[in-house]
Parts: sequence; C-alpha cells; structure tokens
Amino acid sequence: MIASDLRSGVERLGDMIAEAKVIVPFTGAGISTECGIPDFRSPGGIWTRYRPIDFGEFIASQSARDESWRRRFAMEEVFAAAKPGRGHRALASLYRAGKVPAVITQNIDNLHQASGFAGEHVIELHGNTTYARCIGCGQAYPLDWVKRRFDAAGAAPNCTGCDEPVKTATISFGQMMPDDEMQRATALSQACDLFIAIGSSLVVWPAAGFPMMAKNAGARLVIINREPTEQDDIADLVIRHDIGETLGPFVGN
Repeated sequence: MIASDLRSGVERLGDMIAEAKVIVPFTGAGISTECGIPDFRSPGGIWTRYRPIDFGEFIASQSARDESWRRRFAMEEVFAAAKPGRGHRALASLYRAGKVPAVITQNIDNLHQASGFAGEHVIELHGNTTYARCIGCGQAYPLDWVKRRFDAAGAAPNCTGCDEPVKTATISFGQMMPDDEMQRATALSQACDLFIAIGSSLVVWPAAGFPMMAKNAGARLVIINREPTEQDDIADLVIRHDIGETLGPFVGN
C-alpha cells in the first residue's frame, strides 16, 4: 500500500509500530541527507564526479591509495559537522523503548551511534568512515594519525605493525562484505515482525536482499523513500515523503 499523503502514512506507521514486538530498521543514505551528508550516488554526488576506487586498485597502487585518502580528507568537515537527524533520533527512541534490538545500516557516517545506539547494536554493512583500519592485521587507527603521516610523507601510510596499507574502515567496491555483520543482519531480518527500510534505493546487493528476506519470513515491510524502489510492490506500506518529516513525530516517543 502506498500512502496517499504524509499524514495517513504516519498514522498507519504509528499503528504498525505500536503493534510490533521486534522492529528492525534498515537505513540508507537518505536518512543522513538532512544532516548534510550527500548521497554519493545521486546527481552531483561524489561518485558522479569521481570514478570510485575499487579495492583491488587500492591494494595495487600507491597513487590510488593517495587519491583515496585525499578524497576522504576533503570530506572531513562534512562528516565532522554532521549531527543525527530526526530519522536517527526517532529510531534511537524506539531503541531505548526496547522495540528495536539493533539497526542495520548501509551508511558509514557513525550517526546512529551518535544518536544513542550502542556501537554493538549498529550493524554496519559497509563499514565506518570515522576511523581507519589496516587491511592486513586489522589494527585500528584514528584519522588524525593517518593525516599526520600523509602530510609528513606526502603519501598514504602503511600499518606500523605489518606494513600493509591502511584505509578507512569502510567496504570498498570489490571488497568482501563482512561475514559477521551479514550473519547478524540475516538473523535479525528473519526474527523481526516489522522491518522498516528507510532512505535506501534498494539497488545495492546483497544488502538490498534483507527487506525481502524479512517479508518472506513473515514480517510486515515498510519502505520510506522519496523515490520508488523495486520492492515497493511487496511492501505493506510505502511512504514516499521526506524521512525527517515522516519519522519526526516518533522522536522522543
């Protein structure tokens, strides 16, 4: 069912939330756009201006690693200034109320943690851009450590322990999806009775398979996204309105 207007959509969503025992939110870039973080895939986004650097290229080429880090440093002010929006805060309210055991996210911005979710209850399918990690031994590094090394040497640094490249703790094109996160997301999707996909175009697989997985396991499915998705026809409720306005009424509930 596609909501005819925002008010009726919010009312129906409120009823579904009240009736649900276990709610699993699944969030994409759209929930963070009101926080000042652009959707990289949309017109004007970074991937329409720069060719993405895939994982194989990052490993093989020092110049690719240097360019990857230059792009990340150029975005630092945007990520550092971002604060949780109404959508993040509404989900955090449901989390505190015990309705939401964890959130599954395609986002890398750390805003769910900033909104009040415990880190272990944020399942980051595509990693986190607020710190770095060695691709060899897994050692974590703060971004300011990378920046100091980059500025001093004019090149992206390697790990001080194993001398393998250090990259943002994100999942790049061509990189394997994280096994633990995928398993946890699968288990949550199959165990909930209400699955809410928020701000995702549902075109990036395998992440886009979770709403369908939840629906097939018996959950109700809600999709909140400005643009139509390929899974709208299986959803119990589709709300094609602004995410902040849609979820704003649930902040503090």
